[in-house]
Amino acid sequence: MRALVVYCHPKEGSFASAVRDTVLDRLQSSGAHTRVRDLYAEGFQPVLTPSEWTDYLDAPANRAPVEDHVTDLEWCDTLIFIYPTWWYGLPAMLKGWLDRVLLPEVAFLMPKSEGETIRPGLHHIERMGVFTTCGASWWLTRLVGAPGRRTLLRGVGFLLKPRAKKVFAATYLMDSAGPEALKKHLVTVATKTDKLIGPSTNPEGAPAQ
Repeated sequence: MRALVVYCHPKEGSFASAVRDTVLDRLQSSGAHTRVRDLYAEGFQPVLTPSEWTDYLDAPANRAPVEDHVTDLEWCDTLIFIYPTWWYGLPAMLKGWLDRVLLPEVAFLMPKSEGETIRPGLHHIERMGVFTTCGASWWLTRLVGAPGRRTLLRGVGFLLKPRAKKVFAATYLMDSAGPEALKKHLVTVATKTDKLIGPSTNPEGAPAQ
């Protein structure tokens, strides 16, 4: 198992850090190989520049500005996102990572003829985990539509191997959550990670060899 963890939070020591450490502990205990991209710590530039936009469809030249991130994406068979939900969606830093790294001929294939849509390009990824924290309540997040969850589980999920295994865990009301509630959520994170680590499935649903 080769897991790429994309971590996005500006402050080390936040509860998101505890979520990250819990996920990494479970992965490493299982013997998984891991790579972590800490977007804030490494100063990732989330803005798609004018030159990158101009060369967006020029593969493989389009990957040059983010070659190291693309290499990690191509290496992994498991993709994990850990981030805070801000305004019901992804932080700008993480959205920028999607914009700049999930490129044509890397994450998806462009249409070949008029009227066609894009085709998935990440069929080597067979597991995805999404772990987030929310200031809003569960019902308010769902009332708005949970755009962050939908972007990752549905949008990025569409690009993965058919029937890829997916897990999601969110803690809500972060601004008023007590120590016991946060501790309980870390147990949920560990359980969800263990579920992700379990046997993957092929498109027919049989256990992978």
